[in-house]
Amino acid sequence: MKRLIYLYLLLSAGLIQAQSLYMPRNVKKAYQKGTRSMDGKPGKNYWQNTARYAISITAAPPNRTIRGTEQITYINNSPDTLKFLVFKLFMNSHKPGAIRQSQASENYLTSGLHIDKYTESNVTRQFPNQGVGTLAGMQLTKPLMPRDSVKLTFDWHYDVSIESGREGVLDSTTFFLAYFYPRVAVRDDYYGWDQTPFTEAQEFYNDFNDYTLNVTVPKDYLVWATGNLLNASEVLQPTFAKRLDESMKTDSLIHVATAQDVAARNVTTQSASNTWRWKGDYVPDMALCISNQYVWDASSVVVDKATGRRASVQAAFKDNAADFHQMVSFGRHSLNWFSNNWPGLPYPYPKTMLVQGFADMEYPMMVNDSSTPDLEFSRFVAEHEIAHTWFPFYMGVNETRYGFMDEGWTTAFEYLIGQSDLGNEKATQNFKQFRVNSWANDPSAEQDLPIIIPTNVLSGVAMGNNEYGKAAIGYLALKELLGDVAFKKSLHEFINRWKGKHPTPWDMFFTFNDASGKDLNWFWNNWFFSNNYIDFGIQNVAASGSQTTVTLQNIGGYVAPVDIIATFTDGSTQTYHQTPAIWQANQKQAVIKLATNKKVQSIKLDGGIFMDADLSNNNWKAK
Repeated sequence: MKRLIYLYLLLSAGLIQAQSLYMPRNVKKAYQKGTRSMDGKPGKNYWQNTARYAISITAAPPNRTIRGTEQITYINNSPDTLKFLVFKLFMNSHKPGAIRQSQASENYLTSGLHIDKYTESNVTRQFPNQGVGTLAGMQLTKPLMPRDSVKLTFDWHYDVSIESGREGVLDSTTFFLAYFYPRVAVRDDYYGWDQTPFTEAQEFYNDFNDYTLNVTVPKDYLVWATGNLLNASEVLQPTFAKRLDESMKTDSLIHVATAQDVAARNVTTQSASNTWRWKGDYVPDMALCISNQYVWDASSVVVDKATGRRASVQAAFKDNAADFHQMVSFGRHSLNWFSNNWPGLPYPYPKTMLVQGFADMEYPMMVNDSSTPDLEFSRFVAEHEIAHTWFPFYMGVNETRYGFMDEGWTTAFEYLIGQSDLGNEKATQNFKQFRVNSWANDPSAEQDLPIIIPTNVLSGVAMGNNEYGKAAIGYLALKELLGDVAFKKSLHEFINRWKGKHPTPWDMFFTFNDASGKDLNWFWNNWFFSNNYIDFGIQNVAASGSQTTVTLQNIGGYVAPVDIIATFTDGSTQTYHQTPAIWQANQKQAVIKLATNKKVQSIKLDGGIFMDADLSNNNWKAK
């Protein structure tokens, strides 16, 4: 508070110039209406809609047809009367002619989602022909009033695509199902109905809903899904139900179903078919995997040391996938590290499930990861996808439009856990090569677009770098600027304020300002609203007695940490680490005074993961 008062006095005296942040007109209206607050908190009029989904599906591989029924109770918590609903029909992305950002093979294409029956308030209605679109609007027969609800039902079917990406056929009798059910689109306080088409380039934006999911499959098929399994003793033979239960209470690895067990066809209850019942409360989505070939490992880990709460860690995979035999261990490590270090808040869900697939893709409480012979890389991918639990699933960010709010944070956490796993030198080398190198060394215009640009209008490197590498090092630069204590305090405040809600980038920016007690708008403008890149140059070096003054020029514009490495005439070196604070007073030039008790022979700059676009001006030698 003292810091904010001090800043206010300086502003009033005209001694510093405040910076404002660009804000789209629709976002401004949300603040004006009081649904959001300039201090970063949800406004007094904040609202969000929700629903209850009761979904039942049947599957019988190798038949690829999935049949489903669902009942939706959609609750209008907004102050508005709704005259129509918007639905998301993701499986239509497989139709020939559907909008997508890459070419589709014949094995990817299907006939899409077929709505067999639709009812509103128990009255059957004709569902509109959606063509090749992933969106459908439906006029309500009776307007949905504020604080009221409407009951909807769907019967539908679709064919799982042969080519598996984020979902599809993993092998002839193993399917991964995601985006598999019709759902009501998000309607929020700043965009209204989310009517962005699903192109499989952008990712999630869903409401937080309560789900029950019934999955009926032939005997000998195992099912894994988001949420808690409610009837393990009904679908598993006693030996295997007991193993699963034991795994929830131990740090040890439990082989719930081995290759020999699966081959013997004695894991499940030997009815003609079994219905697996799952429940997920206040989650943004459901996903599942079914197989009569995958083996099943499980364990658990304490994720909240204050309460002793455990989370289950499970893996389903082909027995010949060597890396997946380590996946439960990787998952336990991830949940433990993320819960206790960065972001440093307990894993919020009861379990995580790692499935061998092809997507390297996250879902609530589930991961669909490819198998690789490189254990280090397999762990890296698992850690990244599990880190997504906090962003976007716990936080409900609009990843479709503002992917930097989830991929950026997750990529930053990826680097931080990498430092713990591999050491700073190896983690930095990997991060530079995988996340920063292509952007830093590519001067094309697509690379320097502002991060704040909605990613649903971007593609290729512009979208990828803005969401991942650029945003991640922006957050890591902020961590250096604030210091770990203030940064973690601000991050926790953001998460605690907005968990289970739909924060915008401005809610994040304003929360960090408020929680840190600093006006960080200069930093946000520099990193998220500019065409900047990283390029520092040594402009001048002057030695005087026991002090060396180094003048740096900020050519690229981004404010970032940098190491100034001095080599002395006796051959010794000293590193002087600089945070982005050196640029706050003047973002074009920084004058840094180094305590040097020996004669300086040369100076060089090293940004580490903050890679400099032009190294030719990063060295100075005494004449």
